[in-house]
Amino acid sequence: MITPEIIARINELAKKQREDTLTNDERVEQTGLRRLYINNIKNQIKQSLELEPTKQPNHTTSCSCGCHGKH
Repeated sequence: MITPEIIARINELAKKQREDTLTNDERVEQTGLRRLYINNIKNQIKQSLELEPTKQPNHTTSCSCGCHGKH
């Protein structure tokens, strides 16, 4: 789970990176935190998609779109 503290640390490291003052340990930490953040976003999207019902078109053989009910 991403906490406000993790986001603050990501931002702090990004600012230090722009100033070219990151140590090697901080670079490793930054990479890990970014990966954690990205994985969290991916999981949120997956959960959202799993909860979204699959929508099937209500087409019949007399459909006006020309599909002949093949959806």
